[in-house]
Amino acid sequence: MTTHPSIEHHPDLAEMRSRFERVTSTPAAQAVEALALITGLYLAASPWIAGFSILTPLAVNNLITGLAFCLCMGGLGSAYERTHAMAWTAVVLGAWTIIAPWAIAGPMDFTRTIVNNVITGGVALCLGLAMAAMAGRTETRTRA
Repeated sequence: MTTHPSIEHHPDLAEMRSRFERVTSTPAAQAVEALALITGLYLAASPWIAGFSILTPLAVNNLITGLAFCLCMGGLGSAYERTHAMAWTAVVLGAWTIIAPWAIAGPMDFTRTIVNNVITGGVALCLGLAMAAMAGRTETRTRA
């Protein structure tokens, strides 16, 4: 039986952590995170803001999805090296938000709910993609 050194002592780990630190310290990354938090909070409160809170299944869905989106994107600024894969979860949550008015049982597909969820879901999806792309974009810049 052989013993392997811990991953914490791997020389590439320090480089990876410093690269992710550089990613999150850019104004673009901080703007994406701030916009994502605002988007998630809006999504959570949108049934009451846009006036479809009477549609309880969609209202509860938007509340839970909005809070989950905030949790996924909120940790990226402070611990990107450990949470960058969660940006893909934010992409899925954005896509779900777009299709939710049609996917949830019952008549939820009114103009107000469709417009609200398609726009908010599209913004969430784009912000998730932007955050997921941050690591790759920095990696190619440092090689050039």
